[in-house]
Amino acid sequence: MSMLLLGLILFLAVHSISIVSESWRDRQVAKLGEGPWKGLYSLASLAGFGLIVWGYGLARYDPVLLYLPPVWLRHITLLLLVPVFPLLLAAYLPGRIQAAVQHPMLAATKLWAFAHLLANGMLADVLLFGAFLAWAVVDRISMKRRLPHPVLGAPPSKWNDLIAVTGGLALYVAFVLWLHTWLIGVPPIGG
Repeated sequence: MSMLLLGLILFLAVHSISIVSESWRDRQVAKLGEGPWKGLYSLASLAGFGLIVWGYGLARYDPVLLYLPPVWLRHITLLLLVPVFPLLLAAYLPGRIQAAVQHPMLAATKLWAFAHLLANGMLADVLLFGAFLAWAVVDRISMKRRLPHPVLGAPPSKWNDLIAVTGGLALYVAFVLWLHTWLIGVPPIGG
């Protein structure tokens, strides 16, 4: 469990720098330069992500049950996850979805984490998904006091929403049918 916790702390701490002190982040970018800052940020994020994956895998060998969700919650979980990939794509495809949701990646993260908490009651699951849910809520609240930073993405187009929805739904189907089992080792349906 310690590797999972270390990974969560590292990954979410790096992603919380602007939440805690945007001015410190801006000073570091000015001192180091945009490229080196992004490089260090990416390396720390990848290290944290790697520790999360490794730690979550290790935690499966010694599971600690906190609660046993009813089977019917899996259906709710699958339904809540439908908009996750379209929202992720909308974060990089300026259009009506991005304008309406304002922060589609954070919305996707909150939905993903909440949905997984409904269907998973092991300690490692609660730590992983609970930490991401709490972080996304805090980050969204902090956005109200922070200056918006442009997100690199596609140029505005009338097709962006259609691309986000169709591409996102295709990714959702691929994840449900194949990718979740292949990448995570757990079939989301029929398991």
